Amino acid sequence: MVQQRLLDIAIEQFGQHGLEGVSTREIAAAANTAMSSITYHYGGKEGLYLAAAEEVAKQMGGLDQLADLECVAAEGDPVAARGAIAEIMRAFLKRLQHPQSNAWALFIMREQLNPTAAFERIYAGPMGQTGKVLVELICVATGGQDRQAARLAAISLFGQVLVMKAARAMCRKLLERERLSADLIDDYAARVVANIDAILDRMIAERQERQ
Repeated sequence: MVQQRLLDIAIEQFGQHGLEGVSTREIAAAANTAMSSITYHYGGKEGLYLAAAEEVAKQMGGLDQLADLECVAAEGDPVAARGAIAEIMRAFLKRLQHPQSNAWALFIMREQLNPTAAFERIYAGPMGQTGKVLVELICVATGGQDRQAARLAAISLFGQVLVMKAARAMCRKLLERERLSADLIDDYAARVVANIDAILDRMIAERQERQ
């Protein structure tokens, strides 16, 4: 399908070179289609860029589990909430190790550093929605209603997972590995879960100290 080829190539090219670093002619040629296809389907390069952002959000996935996670948060069970937080982080870590994530991860990192209207479309998808549910789960798991503290905790949890993608060259060097193997990622996932418990336990202790 021409549109899917254009989107896949656009994500890769925009991720590597940015909006201004690649032309519609180059994207069309790589997709083996005419430039008029881009104009017809997307109105031009800016429209294609926004459509690529929406496709990135789609490829990130995770929306199918949000309903279940929202139910866990609504039930108010701290133990179940803690388990759900760990599951989110494990699933996110696994998704980022998939080769397909390489292209959209570059696209997202560019938008993180210099956000445009495209970032709003990415954030409206699984990224932002999962973040909001994660904050609610943290509140439930810690028995608190301090949303700002929960937001800061959520950012720290995301950071532990993102480092294996955004700083993977450093991770390989520090771990003295040529590649991040599946068994190593499993070991790291266990460390992340242990860190989650430590963060949540500390938040509970801080809340109790304030009472």
